[in-house]
Amino acid sequence: MKLNRRTFVGTGFAAASTLTAPTVHAASHGKPKVVVVGGGAGGATAARYIAKDSNGEIDVTLIEPSRSYYTCFFSNLYIGGFRDLESIEHSYGTLASDYGVNVVHDWAVGVDRDAKTVSLAGGGSVPYDRLILSPGIDFVDGSVPGWDVSAQNAMPHAYKGGSQTELLKAQVEAMPEGGTYVMVAPPNPYRCPPGPYERISMVAHVLKASNPTAKIIIADPKANYSKQALFEEGWQKHYTGMIERIGPDFGGKNVSVDPAAMTVDIDGEVVKADVVNVIPAQKAGLICEAAGLTENNWAPVDGHTMQSRLDENIHILGDATNQGDMPKSAFSANSQAKVAAMAVRGALTGSRVFPAKFSNTCWSLIDTEDGVKVGATYEATDEKIAKVDGFISQTGEDAALRKVTFEESVGWYEGITADMFG
Repeated sequence: MKLNRRTFVGTGFAAASTLTAPTVHAASHGKPKVVVVGGGAGGATAARYIAKDSNGEIDVTLIEPSRSYYTCFFSNLYIGGFRDLESIEHSYGTLASDYGVNVVHDWAVGVDRDAKTVSLAGGGSVPYDRLILSPGIDFVDGSVPGWDVSAQNAMPHAYKGGSQTELLKAQVEAMPEGGTYVMVAPPNPYRCPPGPYERISMVAHVLKASNPTAKIIIADPKANYSKQALFEEGWQKHYTGMIERIGPDFGGKNVSVDPAAMTVDIDGEVVKADVVNVIPAQKAGLICEAAGLTENNWAPVDGHTMQSRLDENIHILGDATNQGDMPKSAFSANSQAKVAAMAVRGALTGSRVFPAKFSNTCWSLIDTEDGVKVGATYEATDEKIAKVDGFISQTGEDAALRKVTFEESVGWYEGITADMFG
């Protein structure tokens, strides 16, 4: 097939050899076909809502390489010892058995936007009438000098759930007495959760109990960050003297690493570390870039429908998007998925489409039952998804309120995972 600007052969993707052969649909006719790439908070929600609300009128295929999905949200609580791994693991079985979603465990490696097909690493392609991309994030090459994905076992990012999260937890627990943990924090914008500063709190919680003379250093390129006053108050209260943050004014923007030596150079000062958690600059998941749907690393979308501004037959959700004011969170992706699902059903079946509205809340745990939150509501304008109003926890709140906030987050976790997976 002759390549053109809308035909892309994916690079940098690998299919696991244990994956089963994908189910590939026949040529596009009959029921309209929706293909969803990525089975996280955006993709799984969109697939489920389209399947359950279309009454069998739409054929839905979800392409996701992993058989088990480990949530990035609450993965920090696993690191901190507040959750076990099984509690953040979810399967796609109910989407297939109860909602009729055709779940294909393979990598989507290319999109032919003219032919309207998605090609798979395992061979073959899947046709679509509408395509939904929810691939999450990938990392900007070279954003942390000395680090690339080949170094992720020595210096884990733990920004994709599963084995990386397990590895970082194991490294923290194995730190020598009085050892040093260094986080290289990401620049804006970045996926959250797993929030870097909640992660610092959870690492500190573990070390306070098992290794109280250990040191935590944050090399941070940002002058400030979300919920900063709340975290700094909590660190002073619970982890006095353990955490040092080095912002851009003191070299936090000039950082390189040496994975072989396990060192971090912060503006010329070399720190020997026992654990280095490198969270690089981020961009839209690679399939968006491969499909020619990104500008300046992110995928621009129309907030009314979550349609790509570069292809009206493709909707893009969650962390991968440049949509306006919403953070790159699971709550946001779930909210956006429902808007996209409604728009897709309307386009393919003529069902009613209501004006898009969005919401988000991000909870963080600082220490046992010391929960804080920030959130907002949003609406779509022709320019972007715009913030309407917001709220945030306050410094100085009493323990009873913080406990309620934490319990609220646990209830949200159960609700959103049920909303995603059925």
